[in-house]
Amino acid sequence: MTRTLLSNGVDTDGNSINILIDGERIAALSRDASQISAHDAEVIDMQGMTLAPTLVDLHTHLREPGKEDAETVQSGSASAVRGGFGAISAMPNTNPVADTAGVVEQVFSLGVEAGLCDVFPIGAVTVGQEGERLAEILAMAESRARVRIFSDDGHCVSDPVLMRRALEYVKIFDGVIAQHAQDPALTRGAQMNEGAVSARIGLKGWPAVAEEAIIARDVLLADHVGSRLHICHVSTAGSVAIIKWAKERGINVTAEVTPHHLLLTDELATTFDPVYKVNPPLRHTSDVMALREGLADGTIDVIATDHAPHPEEAKECEWDAAAFGMIGLETALAISSRAMVDSGLMSFTELIARMSSKPAEIAGYTDHIKPLEVGRLASLMVVDRDRKWQIDRELTVSRSKNTPFHGLEVGCYVHDVLYRGTWVMREGTVIK
Repeated sequence: MTRTLLSNGVDTDGNSINILIDGERIAALSRDASQISAHDAEVIDMQGMTLAPTLVDLHTHLREPGKEDAETVQSGSASAVRGGFGAISAMPNTNPVADTAGVVEQVFSLGVEAGLCDVFPIGAVTVGQEGERLAEILAMAESRARVRIFSDDGHCVSDPVLMRRALEYVKIFDGVIAQHAQDPALTRGAQMNEGAVSARIGLKGWPAVAEEAIIARDVLLADHVGSRLHICHVSTAGSVAIIKWAKERGINVTAEVTPHHLLLTDELATTFDPVYKVNPPLRHTSDVMALREGLADGTIDVIATDHAPHPEEAKECEWDAAAFGMIGLETALAISSRAMVDSGLMSFTELIARMSSKPAEIAGYTDHIKPLEVGRLASLMVVDRDRKWQIDRELTVSRSKNTPFHGLEVGCYVHDVLYRGTWVMREGTVIK
């Protein structure tokens, strides 16, 4: 069993912190290193860098099985570690779809084999994500993967009767349905946000009401059956208002926002560069501001990446033919900090909570809910908040390069990552 003392660091509030790690667990915490017995321990000087819990993502696309040209569980785990994540939630839109115990157990086992971070599969709500009949929800919940989140992400569960049944079913084991809120009839053939920009450049618009109508329906269904509902990638001011209304009435709903929806707007579609094509689409500046305010006041609970890797040919083409989606694991902390901390809307401590303990609480990832306590598993990241760095798509660890932030200078550089007491990244290099 190795013993390591991380000395001369600071916590997310800027206070001195020293952490002794013994094997997989935190053995001691102190503001004064002299108060910790470092006998037989390797002492590493953190040089004033921030020691924080690793991040937790509720919305990751790993593509394996079936789409390994875009990403694998191994490469996606490495990409997650590069961004400071200690746990990721793998969406089910693979080939075959993760709608059975066998497929979710395969994804879970591949995560264990990679050994870089916790990989928790999300199960499909319906068979094949086709929206016609419920998938093997209980079998997935009772599998080795212990699935607790179910989603047809990429497809909306648009049938209200089926959605009600799914919400009722997951109550058996305190599961949650994560809805991709998009009325398919209102978005057929849509390419970007509906508004002045779409009218000007001639791309078919995607109205905000297509998202808002599904959220309004689903919070009422969740209230009716007394179940848990999670809204994926909220993107409009109207959606924020509906979720706020639901929470004020005690409805058990949580919500996420992506880093890219906190920073980018639909004006970028005027470049016709498909790297900016995403589902849901980039919205108006007023929506971006509402999302930031909703995150700051707690209406939106967490930040989730919606990391969506694609092979080069799926993005290096005409806008209409291009795939929806952006990668985001490696840049999530930096972009979120720029949008929320640099703007003064949120402290760094609050930001870390919304990207670590809060998503872990929603998903029931117990090892990640209170990670910086004596006796807990040592999954930590070391962040150099003073270091400026430039996002470069050619340096991504992901198999895909479709980042919308190429060339942007940001802060919050993730320097090192410990996963269960083992270094999985040192000085920005993932140890595979």
